[in-house]
Amino acid sequence: MDTLGDVNQQTVRAPLHQFSVPLSATRRGARLARLLAAEQLSSWGAPLDPARIVVAELAANAVLHGRVPGRSFRLTLSVVRAGTLRIEVADTRGDHLPAPARAGGDVLAESGYGLLLVEELADRWGVRCGPVPCKTVWAELDFDPCR
Repeated sequence: MDTLGDVNQQTVRAPLHQFSVPLSATRRGARLARLLAAEQLSSWGAPLDPARIVVAELAANAVLHGRVPGRSFRLTLSVVRAGTLRIEVADTRGDHLPAPARAGGDVLAESGYGLLLVEELADRWGVRCGPVPCKTVWAELDFDPCR
């Protein structure tokens, strides 16, 4: 039997701030994700950069690689604790997991470097599978909450 102390320890803390919106899996939807993120971060007093770049890259990937006709993608921004911004982009192509491009190849590609950029800018990032057929690519950025 759980005691009150056990229940309190199991409680998951709600984010300090959270914003979530479905967007069309189009170039316009990816652009809107970046613009909405900038507005939301400004209203929270959180730094815009590098978050705008991370949102732009993850949204572009959802449109280019995670698109299923007639399905949207979801952008979620959360300040999960003071000084940590979590960016999530969920799409309906859970069968197509992202992998960063290999750096140092002989041929310079015009695209394929988005996740390398995310990896460089984010303090942590990864992929969460499910619920079927979805996947969520997430990144966390640490920032000074006093600035």
